Amino acid sequence: MAGGVRVVATYADRLHQRGHEVLVVARPQASPSWRSYLRGLLRGKLPRPLVEPSYFEGTVIKPLLLKQFRPVRASDLPDADVVMATWWETAEWIEKLPPAKGAKFYLVQHDERYLTHEPAERVKATWQMPLHKIVVAQWLSDLIRRETRCTDISLIPNSVDPVKFSAPPRGKQPIPTVGLMYSQITWKGCDISLKAIELARQVIPNLKLVAFGAEPPSQNLPLPKNTLYAQCPQQSDLKNFYAQCDAWLFGSRFEGFGLPILEAMACRTPVIGTPTGAAPELLAEGAGVLVKPEDPADMARAIQQVCEMPEASWQAMSDLAYQRVTCYTWDDATDRLEETLKQFSAVAI
Repeated sequence: MAGGVRVVATYADRLHQRGHEVLVVARPQASPSWRSYLRGLLRGKLPRPLVEPSYFEGTVIKPLLLKQFRPVRASDLPDADVVMATWWETAEWIEKLPPAKGAKFYLVQHDERYLTHEPAERVKATWQMPLHKIVVAQWLSDLIRRETRCTDISLIPNSVDPVKFSAPPRGKQPIPTVGLMYSQITWKGCDISLKAIELARQVIPNLKLVAFGAEPPSQNLPLPKNTLYAQCPQQSDLKNFYAQCDAWLFGSRFEGFGLPILEAMACRTPVIGTPTGAAPELLAEGAGVLVKPEDPADMARAIQQVCEMPEASWQAMSDLAYQRVTCYTWDDATDRLEETLKQFSAVAI
């Protein structure tokens, strides 16, 4: 249920709706070794189930799941016009495919050197492969150009589904309320946001917190008392969490894009965020508040600023946030993707 998979599922579904023949191929989750299984039992953490919810549910796309945890081979794929990698390892696989499998593209959604135990140079090497790169945020384009001098890059920012994420115009909450997505992954920065809430409550004692996440809260990263928390809520319920907040907290230390920013803004909730991923572009010019990285005190000041805004000022920020993310749709993004595939392949898409 990662944001990057949501993007892949969205494009696959929309390309299919436009009449294209789309196949998504994935390998199954690796089975845990006996050693890691026993270690998990001792720690009270069982391995995740091999069958999990998926963003492909509810779409017409039925991914082809390989029977073994192995690289994708040419024999797994039909001949095609285009083949696209969506992760650095898949880029390595695609580079080896014969021309009959299609013109080669590479969807880059993060600096994946920080998401793998493999050597960073191995990931960086995939940026230099003869695959046309499609990036989701300007900082990724700048990074690849700076580190490899590669210019074979197209920028196609993500959008948000207005059916799943929307809310009518509203005012501030009767009780000041902020929200966040709970995660124990260090680079998600949940600890920064929680510390900011603790500091903000020294000024706003009745500050309310709502949150959702994929895991139960940990003793190592506890949620404040009286937090309204939902573990693995239905996707259709997420907009209700966003829409009951005066501000959504985005404390990431490092992010490829940051889809929760779009989702909150589409629900008319201003975002208080660190300058990572797409936050600098999305929160500029008053559509939200950018705070200093690794600085809970600065985030706490922003919480106070937003929660104590006059009603008219808050509504203006809420409206601007909504307008910022709804003026560019997934249809626009898919238009750009189609044009990019057409331009950098030998076929008429």
